[in-house]
Amino acid sequence: MSPQALKARKGEETRAQILDAAVQQASEAGFESLTIGSLAERTRLSKSGLFAHFGSRTELQIAALDETARRFTEAVFLPALKAPRGLKRLRALFGNWIVWPEHATLRGSCPMQAASAEYDDQPGPMRVAVVERQRGLARELAKAVKMAVDCGDLRAGTDPGQFVYEMFGLVLACYHTQRLLGDAGAAARAIAGFERLVEFHRAPARKPAARSSTRTAAPRR
Repeated sequence: MSPQALKARKGEETRAQILDAAVQQASEAGFESLTIGSLAERTRLSKSGLFAHFGSRTELQIAALDETARRFTEAVFLPALKAPRGLKRLRALFGNWIVWPEHATLRGSCPMQAASAEYDDQPGPMRVAVVERQRGLARELAKAVKMAVDCGDLRAGTDPGQFVYEMFGLVLACYHTQRLLGDAGAAARAIAGFERLVEFHRAPARKPAARSSTRTAAPRR
């Protein structure tokens, strides 16, 4: 491998190390805790070294947000895509979603939800970035709901936007009671709530085709 390629690989590894530390810190203390100085101390890298990868605090914060979104996609969406379209995929998405901070070995809460609370009333680049990514998540979930409607698992009149809104509510309630109140049964309660949501919107079972009452006339002798 050429010296240039080795240098590039080293740079990628260092950037990955910084982003891993940034995601963990955002999970524990929020994105506003992220500074070049705090990450330099956490990673034991020089401030100048961090500036070589991220030219500003905002750039660092948005990069950490994108890394969080990438990990969320890998942990929640990609495994669920292995399930058939429809209700099975929706169940997989929801189940992966409520446990992903734990499975991602995050020591704090979901960074995406933490960012939503931090920047809901703070104008600026981070708020714009958080809103864009949350809207993107809602769109992808709505597509999964629509697929469940199209394949006949959910009623034709199901509103994907409303369904996703209620999914978000269940996830937020799960994180709140699990992290803040220490409710060990939070995930089970969330799943029970999701199943009630599904039952409310489930398409009626298809009736078997009626047998013809016409009898074949007996042959004449």
